[in-house]
Amino acid sequence: MKHSRFFGNSTPAIMLTLLIACPFNALADNIWSYHQETDRLTNRTYSIAQSPMPRRGLYDNMRLGIVCKENKLQVVIDAENLITSQGSSFDLEYQIDEKAPVTIQMKTFPDSKRKGYSDEFAKRMTDDLLTGQAIFIRIKTMIKKVLSSSFSLDNAAEPIKHVIADCGLSLSDKVISEPAYNLTKFEQEFSKLSLEQQQQVLAKIEKIMMEIQ
Repeated sequence: MKHSRFFGNSTPAIMLTLLIACPFNALADNIWSYHQETDRLTNRTYSIAQSPMPRRGLYDNMRLGIVCKENKLQVVIDAENLITSQGSSFDLEYQIDEKAPVTIQMKTFPDSKRKGYSDEFAKRMTDDLLTGQAIFIRIKTMIKKVLSSSFSLDNAAEPIKHVIADCGLSLSDKVISEPAYNLTKFEQEFSKLSLEQQQQVLAKIEKIMMEIQ
């Protein structure tokens, strides 16, 4: 629950409790973003939904991206460490929440040993991202080193759906029928609670945050 905003017209006491539960330096670290970039070779614009960086010290520095480039959907992984040689295939294993792990094959870009992509499995992985709350990723590199990372999927839906729309694709039935619990739903349900119930919820959030730090 690392967010800069939970609800609108709240009391100072509730805001104070929330700030205790969510330190300020954590609030900006967990946000997915949507933006457009220009390919320097083709001069064509493409869109990307980009994950936040993982928590420092706990995971390897990797960032996940969902890209629409030339009307083609791609999933891209960008690592700080070596993955494999340029233009080579490698396996990426991911797990959404507590679901069974999934292994997909990716390929490094022709000019990079640290950045890979997949066209074939992009839609499947994108659909999975939209039905969960967190994702864990693992890659075994060419030098037998295991890279791992984890990202929250809260706030991921809007940027990812924007990229899907840019590619002219529609959401799968699984995504439509199994929407992930997100901040918007939390705000709607939280606002219906009494002040006492809100305080109880925030106390539980504080306890959870203290346990995972």
